[in-house]
Amino acid sequence: MNALTINRFTRQMQALALVGLPVLWLLMFALHFRSLADFLVFRLHYVPAPAADKVTHLIAAQNRWPMIHDPHMIGYLSLPLLVLGAFGMHSLGRRTNPALAALGVSLTVIGCIYIGGVFGLFTALTRGLGDVDARFSEGATATYAAVTADHGAYGLTRGLAQLALLGIAVQAAALWRAPGIPRWATAAVAFGCALFLGFWDVDNLMFVGSLWLIAGFIPISRELRRLSAEI
Repeated sequence: MNALTINRFTRQMQALALVGLPVLWLLMFALHFRSLADFLVFRLHYVPAPAADKVTHLIAAQNRWPMIHDPHMIGYLSLPLLVLGAFGMHSLGRRTNPALAALGVSLTVIGCIYIGGVFGLFTALTRGLGDVDARFSEGATATYAAVTADHGAYGLTRGLAQLALLGIAVQAAALWRAPGIPRWATAAVAFGCALFLGFWDVDNLMFVGSLWLIAGFIPISRELRRLSAEI
């Protein structure tokens, strides 16, 4: 396999990743809701479910569902697509604004590390609590509440995770004048990122943000595929 073939394959995978990532995130956010009525309750800030209710439900469930049914696991496994897509955007943005494109991809890769921490934490908590004996539910509830509190290590990790979406927005700005990419597409990506950053953990608004990302990423993905065909 020669270098041109590898380069073409890489561009095609980056194009697929750009669309595949927000599609998986749509699924991830949708699985947080038990009904359409639940989804249609919009809030301007995150309101966590009581720790006691969450822990009691997980202990009672005893991990009877496959691990992949955990929405956080879907998000966790999707993160390589975030990195692939970020480098795909960089390959386009560096043609018109190399400094801004480099800043954007750097922020996204750094933030991706911390998003992995957030998803990994909740995946481990969800599966771990499913193995807890109901006799220890009081201690499990206290531990869950302390670990997921906004202050401390989790709050820091969650804040740093937002760098990933900030980086995508910066890369969208770098693509503003890129040939072959309509400006509405970069504006859609930036708006989708703004919904994520402004309403972090508000799942239905992040679901809407994912729709905006898909709308903006499709033309960007198409341009990546076009370039791969020219290699």
